[in-house]
Amino acid sequence: MVRALVFHSLSWTAGLLISFSHTPESFAQSPECCTSVDDVFGPCEPLCEPAHDHCLFGDCGLKSSLAESGINFQADIANYYFGVTEGGVNREFLYGGHSDYVFNLDGEKLLGQKGMFIKLRAEHRWGESIGPSTGVILPPTIMTDLPYPDSEQVYLTNLLFTQFLNERFAVFFGKLDTLDGDMNAFAHGRGVRQFSNTAFVANPIPLRTMPYSTLGLGFVILAEDRPEPMFTFSVLNPTNTANRSGFSELFSEGVSMAAELRVPTEFFEKPGHQLLGATWSSRDYVSLGQDPRVVLPNVPISRTDGSWSVYWNFDQYLHVDANDPTRGWGVFGRAGIADDSANPIAWFLSFGLGGNSSISGREADTMGVGWFYTGTSNKIGPLLTGLLGEIGDGQGVELFYNIAITPNLYLTPDLQVLIPAREQIDPAVVLGLRGVITL
Repeated sequence: MVRALVFHSLSWTAGLLISFSHTPESFAQSPECCTSVDDVFGPCEPLCEPAHDHCLFGDCGLKSSLAESGINFQADIANYYFGVTEGGVNREFLYGGHSDYVFNLDGEKLLGQKGMFIKLRAEHRWGESIGPSTGVILPPTIMTDLPYPDSEQVYLTNLLFTQFLNERFAVFFGKLDTLDGDMNAFAHGRGVRQFSNTAFVANPIPLRTMPYSTLGLGFVILAEDRPEPMFTFSVLNPTNTANRSGFSELFSEGVSMAAELRVPTEFFEKPGHQLLGATWSSRDYVSLGQDPRVVLPNVPISRTDGSWSVYWNFDQYLHVDANDPTRGWGVFGRAGIADDSANPIAWFLSFGLGGNSSISGREADTMGVGWFYTGTSNKIGPLLTGLLGEIGDGQGVELFYNIAITPNLYLTPDLQVLIPAREQIDPAVVLGLRGVITL
């Protein structure tokens, strides 16, 4: 633990020195650079550098050369110092963090296989999570609990092969993580770039049937006029294998299936999206299990054969910068229902506002404010009463302002007011600071 903290403190210091050696400029990524689907559950990420590029390698000569050869590397080092100032279980501040290392490989450039792309993601966490101190079900800083709770080892959570059969249709297989599902322009970002709370990173409704990292396969159809997934269908192993390969247990406990349709819209002559998703699993559920995305004890439940969920989200721009169509702000919302005999969260709602700052000279900053409500299952809630006390519904609010100190360093003050489902615990006021170095 001590060695991990020392190592990441050194990384943080080095990142500060590197980042402050550059002048902040606009670093929006050019759509022309999008040459690959980074993930079947999210929009493509560029395989080339932004027009105004500053990074760890000075002028990014090495990184650009690697990209030209078909190797794109991206990394985030996220640090969280969050604490409970009022209410909750314990009033304390804790430090934790998460590192994410992603390689996107162009199969045509590297292997001569046209239309092939390979994605590798390695990640690890360190330090402590503030979640247990708040008494809530959904962690306020999701990335301090991923990829595997109480472990600081590096795990390979993605080894995904994608093969395009034409310009819009691709098949994929391998090991993948599902956190990039339920894409939303203003409430997503893996808990690193936008909101930190699990409730605003993705809809918690399908978490029961969609393990964080597992083996699977499926296909994706891209939108006609933009390089982003429109429809995705996946067949997945139903157990979380973030800390192991998963081949020995492939489909031994059944199968999970997921489908998402995300359609671009032009309401009010502004861009937006409507997303509808559904999941189903044939797995037998006999306990709550250990899921790092939900803070609950592993208690037995009535045996349930299979489970399902249905969820929806939208994002809608209300303002777009006339000089830069990649910047703007708007509203978002989510809703969902699930099988309450297997899922501790039976229904979910959220709504909020997010996007780029409107402050002159701070256009690269982003901000967001959101509210969520979790409806606890009437069948599972009573099973937790003996351990946690009376269980009701939970809700909360998060407010953040993401300051772009440089193109490589972001500091994000964060305020959350959380009302736990555990009725005997007072509402928790959570204050925190997130610092992210991008490489």
